[in-house]
Amino acid sequence: MSELALEHEELEEEVLEEEVDLGYRPRDPQLLIHQAVEDHRFNVVVAHRRMGKTVSAINQLIHSALNCDKPNPRFAYIAPTYNQAKRVAWDYLLEYTRPLDAKANIAELRVDFLGVRISLYGADNVDSLRGIYLDGVVIDEIGDVNPNLFTEVIRPALADRKGWAMFIGTPKGANHFKTLRDKAYAKDDGWNLLEFKSSETGILDQEELDAAYKAMGESKFLQEFECSFAAPVEGAYYGTLINDLYLKGQVSNVQYDSIAKTFTGWDLGMGDSTAIWVAQVVGKEIHLVDFVENHGVGLDYYVNWIRDNGYTHAEHLLPHDVQVRELGTGKSRKEMLEESGLQITVVAKLAVDDGIQAVRRLLPRCWFDVKTKQGLDALQNYRRTYDDKRDVFFDKPVHDWCSHASDAFRYLAVGLDEGSSDWNKPLNINNSWVV
Repeated sequence: MSELALEHEELEEEVLEEEVDLGYRPRDPQLLIHQAVEDHRFNVVVAHRRMGKTVSAINQLIHSALNCDKPNPRFAYIAPTYNQAKRVAWDYLLEYTRPLDAKANIAELRVDFLGVRISLYGADNVDSLRGIYLDGVVIDEIGDVNPNLFTEVIRPALADRKGWAMFIGTPKGANHFKTLRDKAYAKDDGWNLLEFKSSETGILDQEELDAAYKAMGESKFLQEFECSFAAPVEGAYYGTLINDLYLKGQVSNVQYDSIAKTFTGWDLGMGDSTAIWVAQVVGKEIHLVDFVENHGVGLDYYVNWIRDNGYTHAEHLLPHDVQVRELGTGKSRKEMLEESGLQITVVAKLAVDDGIQAVRRLLPRCWFDVKTKQGLDALQNYRRTYDDKRDVFFDKPVHDWCSHASDAFRYLAVGLDEGSSDWNKPLNINNSWVV
């Protein structure tokens, strides 16, 4: 046996005997996280800022990897973006696996040691996650990640090896992270919840918390340090308006009306996600009765969805680029949709800011059915781009998982917009008055 192989065998024996010091000294809340992963397969961790959740997540992955009895263990940490994964977690992964003589591959953001692999991923590149298997995964800042990532990609990757998953983050409004939190609180299907408020952990002293409260204001402080889901997402375009809809009971069970005028609003992606809202005009109210978003499927998928759900008779509102002809067929998507029997209306081409104002005028009149929650979460989290260096928000939306649903709703709003904030008037739709 070579000298290198002997050193590796000695290291492996030392690790198995738990004699290697990784340099990690967990705080009490971090110990609770580690114990929860031992006891529960799916854990949701709601944590205040600076609690050390990322450090605990990386060390949990290492611990689970070292104790995995399956061949070729695979573990993953997923951040909202690839750059964020590299910036937030890569140094920690290198630091805590260095005593294990891990081999780092910076090009693929992974480390290999003792037959184990831990990889970092970004949720902005879903294709990089398809087809893998996992024994354990941490999804960080889950509120900024597409809610379909777990159900469509990660959950299947855990299935055959019965891997575990942990969702960690700090609240950013009542979005799908709040839904996961409530699922875990209810112990639904064995899920488990851990919540760490700054007033309870004692990690940050009172003087620092008081200073943060003074600088941030009550709403932001409660979100970041007391784990409140009530505050709107910072920089959100529609957060306050949608919070008002929840308070007024305008997110509930909304029944489809077979005689009401029906509209759909589309955002058509090119090799990307496509989103469709279904709305009905009922008196002075707008009822959002359905929503769909998918990716990697052809136009026929959405036409079939429209047919299967009985929305063929609707007026379909689409952006101007639906008229662009494709090189392969020589036809525009507008022509292809019309050939499928759909009535297509191309909405006015407005600046994004003008479209956002149209949405703001429309939202107070909207009632959302509970099955549109994925789209509503996207609207609630649709926000301005933030410049960390200058500490300012730009008047430009962040392009992330919220974009397609929000763009589709914007086209719907532009198509339905009466051009007035006087809600006592009937709604002007394509120059005809609906009463």
